[in-house]
Amino acid sequence: MEFLQTPPTLPDAWKSDRFLRESVRFLVGDEVFDAAEPDLAEMGALAVDPRTIALARQAENEPPRHIPYSTWGERIDEIEVSPAYVALGKLGVERGVTAMPYEAGPYGPSARVIWAALVTLWGPSSALYSCPVAMTDAAARTLLVHGGPSDLEVVERLTTRDTERAWTSGQWMTEMTGGSDVGRTETTATLGPDGVWRLHGIKWFTSATTSEVALTLARPEGAQEGSRGLSLFRIHRFNEDGTRNSIFVRRLKDKLGTRSLPTAELELHGAIAHPVGEPDGGGVRRIATMLNLTRVHNAIGAAGALARGLAWARAYAREREVFGRPLHTFPAHKATLTDLAVDHAAALALVLRSAELTGRVESDIATDDERNVLRGLTPITKLATARWAVAGTAEAMECLGGVGYCEDSGLPALVRNTHVMPIWEGTTNVLALDLLRATQRSGAAAAVIADARAAVREVHDDPFVTEAVREVERALDHLEHSLATTAGDESVEAGARTFAMGLATTYACARLCVQGAWAARRDDTRTSLAATRLARRGLLAPPAPEELALGMDDPTGARRSESLEA
Repeated sequence: MEFLQTPPTLPDAWKSDRFLRESVRFLVGDEVFDAAEPDLAEMGALAVDPRTIALARQAENEPPRHIPYSTWGERIDEIEVSPAYVALGKLGVERGVTAMPYEAGPYGPSARVIWAALVTLWGPSSALYSCPVAMTDAAARTLLVHGGPSDLEVVERLTTRDTERAWTSGQWMTEMTGGSDVGRTETTATLGPDGVWRLHGIKWFTSATTSEVALTLARPEGAQEGSRGLSLFRIHRFNEDGTRNSIFVRRLKDKLGTRSLPTAELELHGAIAHPVGEPDGGGVRRIATMLNLTRVHNAIGAAGALARGLAWARAYAREREVFGRPLHTFPAHKATLTDLAVDHAAALALVLRSAELTGRVESDIATDDERNVLRGLTPITKLATARWAVAGTAEAMECLGGVGYCEDSGLPALVRNTHVMPIWEGTTNVLALDLLRATQRSGAAAAVIADARAAVREVHDDPFVTEAVREVERALDHLEHSLATTAGDESVEAGARTFAMGLATTYACARLCVQGAWAARRDDTRTSLAATRLARRGLLAPPAPEELALGMDDPTGARRSESLEA
């Protein structure tokens, strides 16, 4: 008789994620947790409902299509997306993935923690609709902080649960001259005699290009060169009179992943735009509000991808029988699943702490120290969770063997989509250097270190986390020494990634120590075990290479490079 493998079934995303449930309760307390759990439980069930998974698969198989001209030859530059992609977006919007942080609900400053849990559950099933949600949330916050009365109606449409009124926002920064080097932005802004600003230029990467509105940088005529001359503008696909704005689509990007999400090259030919704040050259400072929040979103996406990969790996291990035994009973496989679970716990520890501090800042109750911690924590959270997610989702795919490598398992899409996370909103090196700049300006890294020290000080003598606390304190000593002895040469930049990864891992372990001790007092020691395992794996990254000349070779085939000869 032919053998047929019983297929794994994704478990309820909320009920099966013990660490997510515990983390939310730990951060918000029993009362807020009990109020929020019905919404989170509903999303946990919806995220793995076969109909939702089918929509995500349909959206993946129906990529966006560029329609440059109408039937009668009019240039329209429409981008058609899958109806399944739209349906997944509506599912999220109705349940508050953009609205919750802006509502006067029962969660108070804890709303960002509940919201982060909600998006973690929804994101892996959203076919990357989580990308426009990230930029929509960040645009709403930016307009509230830096905009004026004319921006309030836009904010309302970006933060509503009414899918008939809801808008999404894009973020158009990247140009051919550079990604992170925004000072080379070539888009210009001209103020006409009618008092209307018009933009001219090319945007090389614009994600969620079907959004009704976007925020973008441009240089007003006569403004100084470099980043200080840039201003922030709000631009709409359609003008107030219903006519199309002068935005032309050159082509859609053919990407490794995020295939259901439209990403395009755009040309702006006198496109009408509205300054956000005064067009005085403060655009980079203003859009930093957007970038910081989208980085938190990116980390949430990474944590959600790790959770989904782990759920698939565990589900398969329950069903697969090898040599007469369930796969999950083999020590080697149990060890693999354990390290995936530790990565998931570490990522959530960083993500939910970032969300907690973001909520306190937005509620205007954060201390100066908390604001500085968030400034340092944001880039390292995005940096570390993205790296962990790329490795973790690939490991999860391997756990399913050859079936996991097949498209119809759903794992290849998860792996492909995760690969954008170390790239979007700053690569690993860009984020590490951002941490260095923030440290030089405001002591951001020192603030993160101090916060980690304060956390483990609370549980220094707790028997469940003794070993992990000792390793955290040892790593913090090393990181502090690195800060105190940095020299003003290229070795500082060369070691930026090493320092940032070490700080992220150490901070995550510190948070797990505190949560683990709290959970152990409630008779659950699993989080303390995760903290110990993370500590034993090593909290500090290997040092940066000293011989940087090895990084490049002479393309002419010369025996020795100039740098080595020198």
